Amino acid sequence: MADIQTKPTAVSPDEFIDKLENERRKSDAKELIRIFREVTGEEAVMWGPAIIGFGTTHYKYESGWEGDMPKAGFSPRKQSLSLYLSSDYPEYEDLLSRLGKHKKAVSCLYLNKLSDADPEILRQMISIGFKSESDKCG
Repeated sequence: MADIQTKPTAVSPDEFIDKLENERRKSDAKELIRIFREVTGEEAVMWGPAIIGFGTTHYKYESGWEGDMPKAGFSPRKQSLSLYLSSDYPEYEDLLSRLGKHKKAVSCLYLNKLSDADPEILRQMISIGFKSESDKCG
């Protein structure tokens, strides 16, 4: 099996954010750290070169592939903010419908900017997903 690239690193999330070129992306990332920290009670940790994660969960697939990943997190990518949140709870689709402007993929939600999302709905999604025992995301 290939070496897993998404694992905790010693890089500071603040150091990573400070190197971002887009000022809005920097501002959104700093606000997301504040929100995730407040909602999860966990400190931000860099996972791999570009994911800011909170907490840890272990996953194991039927194929035998297993590892650890952040229980919740995000990446301030050039194109959009990628949010990694659990989707394995009954309220997910309802909350998603009220979140605001976003795109959804198998493993994450995409926001062009943080102000596109309803902050209270986002907090609920982070909180409920973080408390779920599932390793299923978006």
